[in-house]
Amino acid sequence: MFRSVLLVCAVLALGKGQITEVSQCSENFAPRPILTVVEGCRSPMTPCQLPKGQNVTISMVFQAPHIIQNMRTTVMAFLSFIPIPFDIGELSATCNFLVNTYCPVEQGELVVYTLPLPIEEFIPVGTQLPFEIRISDDNNVGVACSRMSIRIVPPISKKLGA
Repeated sequence: MFRSVLLVCAVLALGKGQITEVSQCSENFAPRPILTVVEGCRSPMTPCQLPKGQNVTISMVFQAPHIIQNMRTTVMAFLSFIPIPFDIGELSATCNFLVNTYCPVEQGELVVYTLPLPIEEFIPVGTQLPFEIRISDDNNVGVACSRMSIRIVPPISKKLGA
């Protein structure tokens, strides 16, 4: 129990914010994580405001349903009911972004995962759509999945000296 509380505190500190409300993913791909924190997303404000051309840190805490040798992350956006996969390249190697453990992951282990997701320049400001972050194992079995509504907003300017 104490370990769970520490993990939640660590994720909140990493995300510099509060827990993001997420939904069950389409097709019941996988269970929702124990918690999800999207940097800059202030629940219950929906949709999450993601700045164009900048990275957004997404952290998830989930419990491994079985021994997992390797994991892969996929990012899907949805136009109506049509899934559109986003190529996230090397970021799809989930095991490289685990905060508190490494692969293989033991059954029942609490896992903290942090994804530094780039919001691509080609996505127009004002775009609003459902968005899923899916984590699957070697056999493409869903391990965890977060679904949220997002809106692309203009880039956030960085203050000098901040």
